Amino acid sequence: MSTSYRNPQRYQKSAALFAKACELIPGGVNSTARATWSGWEPHPLFVKEGLGSRVTDADDNTYIDYLLGLGPMILGHRPPKVTQAVVDCIQSTGTVFAMPHEEETRLAERVTAAIPSVERLRLCNTGTEAVIYALRLARTFTGRAKVIRFEGMYHGFSDGVYWSKHPSLDRAGPDRAPVAVAQGPGMPKGVEQNLIILPWNDLELLRETFAREGDQIAAVLTEPVMCNTGCILPLPGFLEGMRELCDQHGSVLVFDEVITGFRIGLAGAQGKLGLRPDLSIFAKGLGGGFPVAALGGRKDIMELVAKGVVSMAGTYSANAIAVAAANAAMDELTTPGAYEGLYARCDLLLDGLRKILADSGLPAHVVGMGPVLQVWFSPEPIHNYRDAARHCNHDMFRLWWEGCLDRGVLFHPGAYENLFVSFAHSTADIEQTLAVAKEVVAEIAAR
Repeated sequence: MSTSYRNPQRYQKSAALFAKACELIPGGVNSTARATWSGWEPHPLFVKEGLGSRVTDADDNTYIDYLLGLGPMILGHRPPKVTQAVVDCIQSTGTVFAMPHEEETRLAERVTAAIPSVERLRLCNTGTEAVIYALRLARTFTGRAKVIRFEGMYHGFSDGVYWSKHPSLDRAGPDRAPVAVAQGPGMPKGVEQNLIILPWNDLELLRETFAREGDQIAAVLTEPVMCNTGCILPLPGFLEGMRELCDQHGSVLVFDEVITGFRIGLAGAQGKLGLRPDLSIFAKGLGGGFPVAALGGRKDIMELVAKGVVSMAGTYSANAIAVAAANAAMDELTTPGAYEGLYARCDLLLDGLRKILADSGLPAHVVGMGPVLQVWFSPEPIHNYRDAARHCNHDMFRLWWEGCLDRGVLFHPGAYENLFVSFAHSTADIEQTLAVAKEVVAEIAAR
């Protein structure tokens, strides 16, 4: 189908700004997720400002925002207490010292108190960095080399894991014996020999893999809820079986909670699901909109960092701004009743969307866990990446996305992304969104 906007006059300034950006910035943007080939065709929208649950673009169109910076804006845009904490920090303390300061320890105390599996914590700048360190720790701790990772997940862009994110199925091997497919050219040869690629939600195949190679597996790296191929929930028993297999074979279970951490709940998806990984990675929900990440877990594994065996470095790690923002965000996230209220609004959205789509007769499923969800236009339920690759109707998703966009509801144009809900979204926002959704779904059904 056409990838031009059906109402291009609404987005003229964005189009002009994109053309200018392309003269100097490769692809006109500074991250792949904003690029035309990630769904923002014929051009991305340029932002003028964001406040609370709303963003306004360069053409002065205002939207209820479910993109939320791809997840970090858990408190909404410009949350007052986080914003003020950062301003106060800059004015009264500074920014970067390459020396420790007391507020780092206060933040570590709060995170470890919130998440039982995190006995020790180190701050980083990005999720990518934290994944690199987690796998170094796992390999050092176990003395093994191989890592299991699952098709359809994204764990950052380092050479060691940037494989089989969304591979073409004609290159990805058989369903029960996937092969590693590089996300793109430029990867050093041989890196993939340390990866075991598996489909998600197949516990029997995971058992077979451990039976065959368990003494070589340093770690299993997974999201507890798959959020990088839309939203896919773990099947009952899958993560529990994964935990048992890692225990039986002495492998390190690593949860990538970059998206789900502090979003699904104060203790992340692991808290919601009642699981205890060995190492966990956090980022987007922790900083209240400021760049900060963390790696934490078992004391005996993190002791390798304490002893200097595994180096975790970074000039900007635990900079004063990031720590001030994270501590202020924790103030908000630990407010009694905050998550209960958020989940009530999320349930309203999930239930409403499900009813609208069920009444329409369209082949669609709404999948979510609290404040992260996606609408799958598919005749079949989606349990892993290959299900999505085979059954997801991207043309129908484009109609859904642009219909909502034209009516003032924003989320990512890619079906493999998510809708995020923030603490700033009100019941009125949800009700307005459902009114828009009803109009758009009726329009799609009529076609």
